[in-house]
Amino acid sequence: MLLVSHFCLAQNAIEALRLWPSPDNTRVVLDLTDEPEYSYFTLSNPERLVIDLANTKGEIDFSKFVKPTDLVKKVRYSTAKSDSSVRVVLELSRKLNAEIFALPPTPPYKNRLVIDLSDKSESTQQVIMSSENSTRDRDIIIAIDAGHGGEDPGSIGRGGTYEKNITLSVSSRLAKLINAEPGLRAIMTRTGDYYISPNNRPDIARKNKADLFISIHADAFTTPQPKGASVWVLSMGRANSELGRWMERTERHSELLGGAAEVIQDTASERYLAKALLDMSMDHSLTTSYDISKMVISELKQVTSLHKKLPQAASLAVLTSPDIPSILVEVGFISNPNEEKNLNWSKHRQKLAASVFSAIKQHFRKLPPDGTLWANNARSEKRTHKVRSGESLSLLAQRYNVRISAIKEANNMRSDTVRIGQVLTIPST
Repeated sequence: MLLVSHFCLAQNAIEALRLWPSPDNTRVVLDLTDEPEYSYFTLSNPERLVIDLANTKGEIDFSKFVKPTDLVKKVRYSTAKSDSSVRVVLELSRKLNAEIFALPPTPPYKNRLVIDLSDKSESTQQVIMSSENSTRDRDIIIAIDAGHGGEDPGSIGRGGTYEKNITLSVSSRLAKLINAEPGLRAIMTRTGDYYISPNNRPDIARKNKADLFISIHADAFTTPQPKGASVWVLSMGRANSELGRWMERTERHSELLGGAAEVIQDTASERYLAKALLDMSMDHSLTTSYDISKMVISELKQVTSLHKKLPQAASLAVLTSPDIPSILVEVGFISNPNEEKNLNWSKHRQKLAASVFSAIKQHFRKLPPDGTLWANNARSEKRTHKVRSGESLSLLAQRYNVRISAIKEANNMRSDTVRIGQVLTIPST
């Protein structure tokens, strides 16, 4: 009876173990048949993380699943607290921060226990700096975010295609095109099959002083009919809430405002000044994001069908940088059998990357950021703009990031009125 009782208690079981190493952290995942009941503690000399799983059987051979990583040397069993429990030991290369949590079943996975290990003191995400002469104009930095990764496969096509693989392939091709263009440089939020939190992806772009953030995804729906590409920008509702969140975090103002933040104190009047500056930064980012989105859509429609012909707005975590123009590109519906087939075709992925690259070039040829090689080259070129219906002097000043007075001076204008079809000279920023 006692043997039967112990057996009945061990209702859960470890089915597999997976490791997802990234440049600065490692995710360890235990696949389980049921929701885990767990506790854990750490040991030093040598460094170990010990996890106790109650009412669980451990019958798999960890050595078949684990290859040593920079952070995890070995995963093994140890003496459990009871016959109905399992003790799992992770032998670590050094003292690490550990975050442990359970995830419910999400196809294709069952119940999981996730262990995120990171070394906060030695992040390998380095800020991109030019190794060339410091007097040379800097490159324009484009941050490319391959959606999903690692434990998060994203959407899965009917043929078994994982979104995370499509996004990494398109992103890598886009980065290669960008890096081959003098004056442009790409940085990628992930370069392999590992997970990065959506909230951390914009931070990587900011640390690398990116001028543009592009997140690549593949859409999906419950039926196979929907198809086509689309481009998304941050909704105004989410933008306003993000602005409030940044205002509450006074210590982060300097990340957005540079030297200006050093003179802003935590008083009512000066916090109002900080909000005004952040608001201007957000307005510029949203306007630029929308303009770039329209260019991307114009290029994408030449290589694939469109699901939406205009930029769409949504509350998306990866688009929440108040200071960096950010867009999310859905390159097609992986749930559509024909588009899944196309997305698995190397030439089609190359065409998608090339269309996004073309839009990037168009935008930055027109509006190169100050201090860049392209801005220096643009000074010797005369920029013009033909006024279209609905455009005003203030709108053009915001779009080209120049003062209204500078446009008026460059065109010998005495009033703020512009005419449809009028060709204006746009001064450098």
